[in-house]
Amino acid sequence: MNPWTPQGTVYGTLLNFRREWDLWSPRMTQDPHKAAPKAPVLYVKTANTFSPAGQDLVLQDGVTEVDIGATLGLVIGSHGQVSGAALLNDWSVPHASYYRPPVKFRCRDGFLALPAQVTTGQVSDWAALQIAVRRNGDLVQTLDLRALVRGLPALLADVGEFMTLQPGDVLMVGTDCLTDGTRPRAQAGDRVEISAPGLVSVVTALGGAA
Repeated sequence: MNPWTPQGTVYGTLLNFRREWDLWSPRMTQDPHKAAPKAPVLYVKTANTFSPAGQDLVLQDGVTEVDIGATLGLVIGSHGQVSGAALLNDWSVPHASYYRPPVKFRCRDGFLALPAQVTTGQVSDWAALQIAVRRNGDLVQTLDLRALVRGLPALLADVGEFMTLQPGDVLMVGTDCLTDGTRPRAQAGDRVEISAPGLVSVVTALGGAA
């Protein structure tokens, strides 16, 4: 069996963990937005970012470290219903703003690490999921999906208000930050593992350009 890759569009969600929302709240009323976002803030992970299970992430073009973006992806099946879920690593180059993340920081080649397969189930199966992030065997972050601003049913419903998710699409529920607002980082030579009960883990080794 070939490793799984998304068959549709992969969407990411910004500012969907309470900690990061609260850190950004004082700036949400400033220019250019002047108000907190009323709908989910989405972005696209382009197909060149897809990195099937077993592939290393090679850092290139002067990039020496990357943010680890552990998240859960909801896989859309027929009739717009969720057919399964997958742990993902939504890598990005460290950058200041999460309102409108530049493509060059999030959509580099190989910047979406995938599991070998999707786990079938229902949304309710993952509503209280806890995701562990380990770097070189050390636990560096735990994500609790009970801390989402929009829980899984609410996120799906709110996205559905302005767009229709198609079979094969993947909706990532968001990535969380650490207490200081940053994300755990990795560099060449590191091994990053993302795991959660009942789901296939995502393991990536990082290398530098020759």
